[in-house]
This record gives sequence, structure tokens and C-alpha cells, in this order.
Amino acid sequence: MTLKTVSRLAGILLLSAGLAGCMDVTAEIDVQSETTGKTTTVMTVGSEFYPMIKQMAEAGGDNAGGSEAFCKEEGDVLTENADGSGTCTSIKEGDLTTLTADSDGPNSDTSITVVSPGVVRVAFKTNEMTSQINEGAGGAEDAQAKAMMKTYFEGHTATIRIKGKRITETNMTKVGDNTAEMVLNFTELLDGTANLPEELFAIVDTR
Repeated sequence: MTLKTVSRLAGILLLSAGLAGCMDVTAEIDVQSETTGKTTTVMTVGSEFYPMIKQMAEAGGDNAGGSEAFCKEEGDVLTENADGSGTCTSIKEGDLTTLTADSDGPNSDTSITVVSPGVVRVAFKTNEMTSQINEGAGGAEDAQAKAMMKTYFEGHTATIRIKGKRITETNMTKVGDNTAEMVLNFTELLDGTANLPEELFAIVDTR
């Protein structure tokens, strides 16, 4: 999953469920070789809004059967949690370029570069993150409307994680020797205060 896709999902949920910005997302790429890897995407919609999404799906709402519906893509596994929230997990393996492509094909936001034998640089551009969130939120330019939107995203995050045998360099937070991650606050993305570099990257030694 790309950064753009994470942002778009927030907007899709906001639009399709009326006000379902209440979610947390973790998008992980595990680089296994120069060309292959595994992606794991976990989305949890809080108990305040998941029942609403479920009800829409059962009623056959406009987006209930579409490709953008919550947890309706091939391979998605839905878990309904005891607290009333819903978690969607998607695990895919294969070619890195295919795994990191956007839903409608290759995108310019993600780059996979082999820098030396067995060493791969994974990078995500961040310049469209805010615009994608605002677009999904209906471009809420009115201050009052934007403030209302922010309450739906308050306290919820998107975590971008890159894993591999060994992380040799990154501008993200390094967790141990084999993981780099960045936690993004949705409200900061919405109001444009997120302090992000032009790209997030990690160099993975797969040897």
C-alpha cells in the first residue's frame, strides 16, 4: 500500500460512511529480495463508526459492493472485535513493483531502487498526503466544517513501516536492526501541520 492509498482510504471511509474518519492504519512492506516482498495492511475502524459501515454494507449501500468498500477486496480478512470495532487485514506477496502499485496501476509516489546487489531502497513521496486527505474530506475549506472533520480523525494514525533483513539507512524511526517506521497523525495531515520530509525512505540489505 502506498502513502497516497492510505490517505485516500481515510477519505473514502469519511465519504462512504458519512463521518467514518475514525480509523487507524498500519501499512507494512517486508523487502525479501531485490524484486520480491510481502505487504501487510491493517485497518481498524473504531466502534463509533464500524456498526454504521456494516449496516450500510448489509443494506446494499452505494459503496457496499464497490472496490472502495471497507474490507471487500480479494484477500481481505475482516475481524469484528469485542469492543465493537472492525479490523481489516490484507497480506500480499510477490513482485515489489506490483505490491506497491496504486489500485489503478503504477504510481509515481513509490520508488523501489536496487542500489547494489541485494540492497534495495524503498521510498515514498509525501507531498500529496495532505491533499489526498482533504480531497476525501470533501475539501473542507470552511473553518467550521474542517474543525468538525478533525474531530473524526482525532487520535487516529497511519503507520508506514519498512522491514527487511537489515535496515542500513533511513530517515524514519529505526526499530531494531530490521524495521523502520513513521507514525502519521491524521489531524496533522488534515490541517497541514505534519512535519514530513519530501520523502520517507529506508535502505534494506536483503543478503
